[in-house]
Amino acid sequence: MLADMISNSQYNIGHICTRRQCEAGLGDKLAMRWVSSRFERRDYTFADLDRSSNRFANLLQGLGLEAGAVLFTYLPKSVEQFFAFLGSLKACCITGTLFSNFGEDALLDRLGDSRARLVVTRKSLYRKIERIRGQLPDLKLVILTDVAEHQSEDVLSWERLMAEASEEFTTPRTTADTPSVLHYTSGSTGKPKGVLHRHGSILQQSRTTRDVLGLLPDDLYWCTADQGWVTGTSYGIIGPWSLGVSQVHFAGGYGAEHWLELLQNEEITVWYTAPTALRMLMREEASLFGGYDLSHLRAIFSVGEPLNPEVIGWGRAILAKDIFDTWFQTETGAIMIANRPDTPIRPGSMGKPFPGIEAAILADDGAPLGAGEQGNLCVRAGWDSMFVTYLNNASAYGSKFKNGWYHTGDMAWRDGDGYYWFLGRSDDVINTSGHLVSPFEVESALLELPEIAESGVIGAPDELLFERVVAFVHFHSGIEFTPELELKIRLHIANRLSSVAIPQEVLPVEAVPKNKSGKIMRRVLKARYLGLDAGDISTLEE
Repeated sequence: MLADMISNSQYNIGHICTRRQCEAGLGDKLAMRWVSSRFERRDYTFADLDRSSNRFANLLQGLGLEAGAVLFTYLPKSVEQFFAFLGSLKACCITGTLFSNFGEDALLDRLGDSRARLVVTRKSLYRKIERIRGQLPDLKLVILTDVAEHQSEDVLSWERLMAEASEEFTTPRTTADTPSVLHYTSGSTGKPKGVLHRHGSILQQSRTTRDVLGLLPDDLYWCTADQGWVTGTSYGIIGPWSLGVSQVHFAGGYGAEHWLELLQNEEITVWYTAPTALRMLMREEASLFGGYDLSHLRAIFSVGEPLNPEVIGWGRAILAKDIFDTWFQTETGAIMIANRPDTPIRPGSMGKPFPGIEAAILADDGAPLGAGEQGNLCVRAGWDSMFVTYLNNASAYGSKFKNGWYHTGDMAWRDGDGYYWFLGRSDDVINTSGHLVSPFEVESALLELPEIAESGVIGAPDELLFERVVAFVHFHSGIEFTPELELKIRLHIANRLSSVAIPQEVLPVEAVPKNKSGKIMRRVLKARYLGLDAGDISTLEE
């Protein structure tokens, strides 16, 4: 048990996931099987993880990064991601991960707000940072993982620095409240907010990995999430390695045959993925699955968006497996509510709260609501992996807590047996393929284009993506909406924000509805798009 591995107040995540495993006799055990996009395999033991993360911790100290300094990885799926993440936590730096598809605006918002001192990236991705670096006075150093020599005094070679660093490192005593991981999350208004966690989060991440995902010492586990997202760090790094469990990490993207081959050939026992991926698999011919032996696969778990009952039925019929839905947020840091193998599944439900987690459905005034009543999904504050602040935004953090309850921003209801059922967001944030997209950010990026006078962005129901991004644009006089202009719009959003934020539909409109104070009325846009009653429109500007 992890509690047995916490001694002398040493809660350091990097230390527990590597050195502590070695001290427990697991140094020679497989920690990570790295499978490239071409299916080339490399194995790393816990001792390998320990040595490489030690080297990174030492090189950070050699570069002058003290405890509490902020750094980010901005990498595609790669082994360097794991060494840098664990090593920077050993050095007690605040460690963030950036999705490799982020564009310049998304990078500028996150690196600027956090005052990041260092970024680990690749040469091709550095070009985006280079274009905005003049606006990042705190960014002093960049490390490139794919160059053999230093490029300049402040653009350095990973290979050379790691070769020169010692593989011996003594992790400083790290309390539970020491800041650890930083992820940014989108809201319906304003810039992304930096969700800061602490090293003590490992307690909740480890418990849920053991008691929800059910990982056992001899399991081989695969989490498909990118490390740019909280699932990829909480359950693709911290949870399993805190328990000494072996993982597969695959550098390739989605491909039905590739994924099935991986599940079969590696004899994976527990698989954690996303509903969008499962819905994509559902579109394949049923005969495809008969060609693969998945008998070793004990459990499948899903996260990121609600899991349709149809997916659960498909899993039972085609894979002969149950699929268990789990719910958590960047802010919660670990699973809060879940369907678990020891509890009957109610298809379509979020499941029940994890033991020790107190959840409730509350009215807007904070009054508790009974079974069957719809309201705000809230969690009693104080769990181990609860975020400690929104970086540089204490007022936004405070607004999430009322009378001891964390308000998640999700709407739900609870049935008479204690199962929770997701209804939607209480704000306008779009959940597309499990990733939260801010309509405000997309609207702002659209207005950078000289052809566009006004923009409004909503999420609309989608059978595959759960929600798709729909952009309504009002063009300046004389502008004709052409396929070429639509392509320009899509590319602009990809370059400024990310490929996840690209609108699936771009719809020209005569005007974007706003209220008298100038706020975009997204609910009106959504109602019109879906053919529903827009409700009270008395505040619309004339």
